[in-house]
Amino acid sequence: MTAPSENAYPLIALAGPTASGKTALAIALAEALRPHGEAEIVSCDSVAVYRLMEIGTAKPSPAERARVPHHCLDLYWPNEPCTAGDWARHARAAIADIQSRGHLPIVAGGTGLYLRALLDGLAPAPARDEALRNRLRSRTGPHLHRILQRLDPAAARAIHANDVPKLIRSLEVTLTARTPQTAQWQTGRDALTGYNVLRLGLAPDRALLYDRINTRAAAMFDRSLLDETATLRARYGDTCRPLGSLGYAQAMQVLRGELPLATAIAAAQQGHRNYAKRQMTWLRREPDMHWLAGFGDEASIQTEALTLARLHSQLVNVA
Repeated sequence: MTAPSENAYPLIALAGPTASGKTALAIALAEALRPHGEAEIVSCDSVAVYRLMEIGTAKPSPAERARVPHHCLDLYWPNEPCTAGDWARHARAAIADIQSRGHLPIVAGGTGLYLRALLDGLAPAPARDEALRNRLRSRTGPHLHRILQRLDPAAARAIHANDVPKLIRSLEVTLTARTPQTAQWQTGRDALTGYNVLRLGLAPDRALLYDRINTRAAAMFDRSLLDETATLRARYGDTCRPLGSLGYAQAMQVLRGELPLATAIAAAQQGHRNYAKRQMTWLRREPDMHWLAGFGDEASIQTEALTLARLHSQLVNVA
């Protein structure tokens, strides 16, 4: 780990795959550190930025948000675009606000690209090319994914073959600039400065993680994910981009009569398991990550994380 600078402000970045307990750990850290000073959580999730999308995003509950202040949730309506750069600007403003009050920012979430945009910055992206985008929209997700694999294998590994909007944007950026998108990320970045960042990564046993993913994906449907999706569909239409995200996409297939419920749940479970694998592949490439071998709601993991946070933030006499 890079040694912290004496003059920089402490910041904790907590990452990990879906269902690994990031929210539980972030709240536990914030509450444990409270005797010394307040901590606030900045959500790092590409779908939780949307209002009205609660069940399928596994957002912190109202009770959890009441325990610790949360930022960067519910920033946009579902029909409004939000890029990694958009989120990073909101997150940096929230972190600066937290710092201005002398509190500790804890960035928590599993969207690796968003975390990278926040900490390392992103290269300026080419402008949208609607003619190119319309041509790409005529292709299926798997076809677009195969093209991206040829042009930018690293980007293809980070984007699911069914995530058509992200595939289109990645191909648009690559084709317009005539340079792979991931190569563009390496130049012209506006990195976050003035902060000592402690990166904590949750890495539970894969079999146990998959069990939790299966349970949580099924529970979303039990908690009326279909009703939530139907409401969003009625308000924003079938082509609303966030409704193509995991869980919502399978719920939409049920609502359209394309899949029976049991098959949709199994597909959602498989999709989330695949996503967790991609998240870990991405996060393993992040530098200076302290890996915690367990779930964020385990007492031993919370104790280990708190010890690291206290040392990093130079906090003393914290219960």
